[in-house]
Amino acid sequence: MDRLHAMEVFVRTVETGSFSAAARDLRMGQPAVSKLVAALEDHLQVRLLVRSTRQLHPTEAGQAFYERARRTLAEADEAETAARGLGKGLDGRLRVCASVTFARLHIVPRIGAFLDGHPNLRVDFVMDDRYIDLMGENIDVALRAGELPDSSLTARKLATCERSVVASPAYLSRMGTPSAPSDLLAHTAIVYTQGLVAEEWRFRGATADTSVRIPTRLSFSAAEGVREAVIAGLGLAISSRWMMEPELESGSVVRVLTEWKLPSADLWALYPSGRLPTAKARAFVNWFEESFSTI
Repeated sequence: MDRLHAMEVFVRTVETGSFSAAARDLRMGQPAVSKLVAALEDHLQVRLLVRSTRQLHPTEAGQAFYERARRTLAEADEAETAARGLGKGLDGRLRVCASVTFARLHIVPRIGAFLDGHPNLRVDFVMDDRYIDLMGENIDVALRAGELPDSSLTARKLATCERSVVASPAYLSRMGTPSAPSDLLAHTAIVYTQGLVAEEWRFRGATADTSVRIPTRLSFSAAEGVREAVIAGLGLAISSRWMMEPELESGSVVRVLTEWKLPSADLWALYPSGRLPTAKARAFVNWFEESFSTI
């Protein structure tokens, strides 16, 4: 039995909650996964997992072993990287999570440079606007804008971007251009439900703060829907420059109420709780931060 491999299989089984999910993640057959865990239990002479109605759960001994095994795997990864030297490139698999629009606009077009520097590294992208379970999905690092969904996550702030109210010129021609937040009551809001934006929009002016609850007829769980609805002239939306950059540059979308400030959006690199960031994750974040600084 390859003890390190068996540890990896056991850790993924605990984190995903089933042999089948761990098998899919590790690209193994389910029988091979269960056989390896059974061999590990036999080697240790202790039961590591118990099965409930739908999931596997670690025993007390299994939980203790899981915590140490996870640290051992991270340290082994670090040791291999140090022995090879970062100059020779990274290898293995790196799983990165980011929202669909942000990844499409700001990561995918640039990722080739990162891959060129690490020809033996495989990068799996999980593109999802939801705040997914980083541990359960075996994510090495996630890039997210906005408030942190979980204060227990290991986070590194990468950048800050101002947000503004945006609309298409066609919509403004039809409905008029608001000159103060109170004017928004006569407009229709397009709301993004996965982040900072709610139906009550908060503004900071030169002398006072104000908030407005705007009539909402459209809401989207993905930023792509917000973008398309705004471009189609269906209403106003709050957006960061990151989300609407191509349209703002082309003029197909414009900012309004520019004298009023909205809460900014911070961009974060998030790592799974309780897990040391891998060398691969750190290298990716360092590369991204350097690349993103030119945007």
